[in-house]
Amino acid sequence: MSSTVQGASPKKGRAFNALRYRDFRLLWLGMLISVAGSQMQNAAINWQTYEITGSALALGGLGLARLIPIVFFSLAGGVIADTRNRRKVMFLTQSVMMTTAFVLAIVTFIGIINVWWIYGVGFVNAAAAAFDLPARQSLTPSLVPREDLTNAITLSSMVFQIATILGPGIAGVLIAQFGVGIIYWFNGFSYIALLVALVLMKTATPAHLKASDANLKTMLEGLRYVIHERIILSTMLLDFFATFFSGANTLLPIFATDILKVGPQGFGLLAAAESFGSVVTGIIVSVWGDIKAKGAVLLIAVAIYGAATIGFGLSTTFAVSLLFLMVLGAGDTVSTILRSTIRQLITPDYMRGRMTSVNMIFFMGGPQLGEMEAGIVAALIGAPLSVALGGVATILFVAATAWKVPALRNYR
Repeated sequence: MSSTVQGASPKKGRAFNALRYRDFRLLWLGMLISVAGSQMQNAAINWQTYEITGSALALGGLGLARLIPIVFFSLAGGVIADTRNRRKVMFLTQSVMMTTAFVLAIVTFIGIINVWWIYGVGFVNAAAAAFDLPARQSLTPSLVPREDLTNAITLSSMVFQIATILGPGIAGVLIAQFGVGIIYWFNGFSYIALLVALVLMKTATPAHLKASDANLKTMLEGLRYVIHERIILSTMLLDFFATFFSGANTLLPIFATDILKVGPQGFGLLAAAESFGSVVTGIIVSVWGDIKAKGAVLLIAVAIYGAATIGFGLSTTFAVSLLFLMVLGAGDTVSTILRSTIRQLITPDYMRGRMTSVNMIFFMGGPQLGEMEAGIVAALIGAPLSVALGGVATILFVAATAWKVPALRNYR
């Protein structure tokens, strides 16, 4: 693998080792700008949906709109990632998402925006993501040597968390001052950074299979691989159920508006708090280096995520809510880094796209179904109890996984 890696400079401190490699550095910087815009848009979409409808069920409907294309297209996305040039796949999918951002900006600007426009964009973006994520996650191991893969995954995770700190916080201020539409314009232009990075990259990313191998048999091989790799399957199930039960992010507009009464600026801070905890934790993990007892630490991290979810759901104080969201973000970051590292280390390169596509059904299906579940349960029993019970369910599932899958618990 190292023979294909471009632009390694002399070694620096281990916290940022992966950034020594030119093409990973380009990808990282492009993603930092692009994902910041995407996180601004995600916050704006949630806010605008609740502003238009005033309905928790409508917020839950966002999850359904995003879930359907993930279920239908994810496995195909994995096959495409293993049979096509991964950089070219990313360029196409990012271009589609840039276009949908401009569509939202235009319909908001001319005053014809409604919830169906929002659902439609959510559907198209999720379909594009079904092809983008397998290509992107499979590309990273080609850009750095194996010994720096954990660091690369940590830094990639930090991109999303840094963007989620900056994105919603900026979105809250801009929404209060200028309205929602400007967020969509900003997001559309932010994609240019990643598109330029993809064009400038030099690392060869050839397909591992022939284009003629893109068929149902090849697609199902990825599914069979995951089912038979018990450790990989258990990490995916952990991810699915933790995000399914925890509806804190989906219901943030309700907490900001009706429970904590902090308005759009407070909503932006709540949306950023989880990622602040994530970034701080990500820096600690990157400096710490390789985590030895990966399986045990993963289980502990998801349990902490569940406990913090309970605390946030029951909190009625803004500062305490921010604190619990930061702890939630810390647990989520450690969990994300370790899940990704374990899967990438176990999976051979020719199978990574298809493994990632199966994971995407869990990784994105959990939150999207969770949005729907959170909206329905919140409508029935209220947002605080809905979130708190989700945290309890998460902890119970962690305990069951630790008991039933000792191979994960003991994985190092």
